[in-house]
Amino acid sequence: MSHSFSKLWIHAIWATKNRQELIDFSIEKNVHDYIHDELIELDCPVRIINGMTDHIHVLFLLNPKKSLSDVIRQAKGGSSHCINGVNLIPEKFAWQTGYAAFAVSESQLDAVYNYIKNQKQHHLKKNGQQEFEEFVKLHGFENSTNI
Repeated sequence: MSHSFSKLWIHAIWATKNRQELIDFSIEKNVHDYIHDELIELDCPVRIINGMTDHIHVLFLLNPKKSLSDVIRQAKGGSSHCINGVNLIPEKFAWQTGYAAFAVSESQLDAVYNYIKNQKQHHLKKNGQQEFEEFVKLHGFENSTNI
């Protein structure tokens, strides 16, 4: 094959530092926009961003010229820099060090999109830590620590 083809959809999740509830409704759109802009700058088209006060879910297409860890590092670092640069919240904003990222097949895109879209309703039944523990089990990472 003389050409290279790559289409890797990623469902990424990361939390605020110490899972502080910092992303309230008044700043949520700004935070999502900052993350979106960072990913677009990296040529990673975004399908959806949503989350809760203490964590974010992002569904995006990974640029094949970039590593996943570099993309997420830039999205987290650039967005926190913007949040702090405009004093979006009174205290210093930071993301937790880790993240979770899962490949999503084309056949599951709509299901993952809807899962992310419905975060607020989903979290009426379980908190972010419970959700994370379910992802850990589902994807075989039982020995992992918190994101």
